[in-house]
Amino acid sequence: MHGALDDTICAIATPPGEGGIGVVRISGLQAVDVASQVVRLRSGKSLHDLQTHVMALADVGSPGALQTVPRGTESRPHAVLDEALVVVMKGPHSYTGEDVVEVQCHGGPVVLDQLCLGLISAGTRLAEPGEFTKRAFLNGRLDLAQAEAVLDTIRAKTARSLAIAQSQRRGELSREVEETRSALVVALAHIEAALDFAEEDIAFVRQDELLRLLDETLSKLRGLVQSGQEGRIWREGAAVAILGRPNVGKSSLMNALLRSDRAIVTPIPGTTRDMLEEVVSIHGIPVRLFDTAGIRATDDPVEAEGIRRSHLAWEDADLALILLDGSQPLLESDRLLLRRQEAAQALLVVNKCDLPSRISKEDLIRVCPVNAGVLDISAKMQIGLDGLRDAISSRLMPRGLESREGVLVTNLRHAAAFERALQGVEQARQSVEAGMAGELVAMDLRIAADALGEITGAITTDEILERIFAEFCIGK
Repeated sequence: MHGALDDTICAIATPPGEGGIGVVRISGLQAVDVASQVVRLRSGKSLHDLQTHVMALADVGSPGALQTVPRGTESRPHAVLDEALVVVMKGPHSYTGEDVVEVQCHGGPVVLDQLCLGLISAGTRLAEPGEFTKRAFLNGRLDLAQAEAVLDTIRAKTARSLAIAQSQRRGELSREVEETRSALVVALAHIEAALDFAEEDIAFVRQDELLRLLDETLSKLRGLVQSGQEGRIWREGAAVAILGRPNVGKSSLMNALLRSDRAIVTPIPGTTRDMLEEVVSIHGIPVRLFDTAGIRATDDPVEAEGIRRSHLAWEDADLALILLDGSQPLLESDRLLLRRQEAAQALLVVNKCDLPSRISKEDLIRVCPVNAGVLDISAKMQIGLDGLRDAISSRLMPRGLESREGVLVTNLRHAAAFERALQGVEQARQSVEAGMAGELVAMDLRIAADALGEITGAITTDEILERIFAEFCIGK
């Protein structure tokens, strides 16, 4: 961020466009002074005298204009931009830990823009993306993992995703990290004390006690690392690709799962030439659904590019649905798909079960011995879709939605840090068991503790902070 952190900042905190209410947020040492230039309380009191965290009715206008116009005069409407509700939140008991003023007026873009221009004229600057949350972190209101959970809360795609984000915002992941890190720091302190008093022959920690502590830490870290794949799905959504030759009903299936006519459906083969992506909740799991181009041999360069992208989508997908037309015998293009090695991990879905079947299940499984059997559906007639949703959910979350106890690692940055911590502790344990020098054990434990410190921001760099908060919207 390029602005000084002791500047007073302002920003529109509500989304762009029209709305019933629009919120402008001001934070910094001069927040109340600046806001008082554009806000006049209907009670006649000064904004400085307003009790903290109490909302009051006010008029808002350009700097100084309200103060020069007597209440109740005919010219007053020309000075008043809008009526609003205003709340002052004195630091440190505010989101940023600084003095904060929030103005809630009507949510028209002109009103909000004019109010921000007035605040800038009065001495604030426009906040940069994520600057309010960055100040909350720097002022000790949030640690770094909690700050990232704020963004996850905003971006949550399902109720379960929101619950996980809120769990992390409340500090549950941070507490797990700090408990684990504290255990490593204690072990590190004992080892370094033994090194400092090596000539005194004092045992600060027995080898069996150290191994027990490291084993407990390894068990925690392995569980957190293993939760990363599941957690990534909750945060980003699982990628599910619908594959098949042209005209088997891929676009119809996507529309049926979305419950809307999102994809174009025609009887002409090759209608879908590019990937279409939409997000849908399947039993609470956020799913990024990909409708791909039909896979077949073609001389059309545009269709060939779509087919190439279909293969890439298959490679990157968490789950593939191979769709077949049950009203026709298997064609060679079907067989080519089914013979691919990745097909054994896919869900085989036979569409158009409302028509006479011309595909033998036995022949189908002989061509492709899938792990999860074959599902019959009719996308057009909405038959079998609940069973398909169940199968997708089971494959993405084999242990069920509520089976995992404890916290989930949902952030790629956190997952990488836990991986480094795990490697450090594993190396330290091997060194202890092999009777290697304490300096080597201490080095590995320090690496692990520092990796955990990066998650909460106990150890961090400006580069990491810039990258994290740049993802936020302005006003948060």
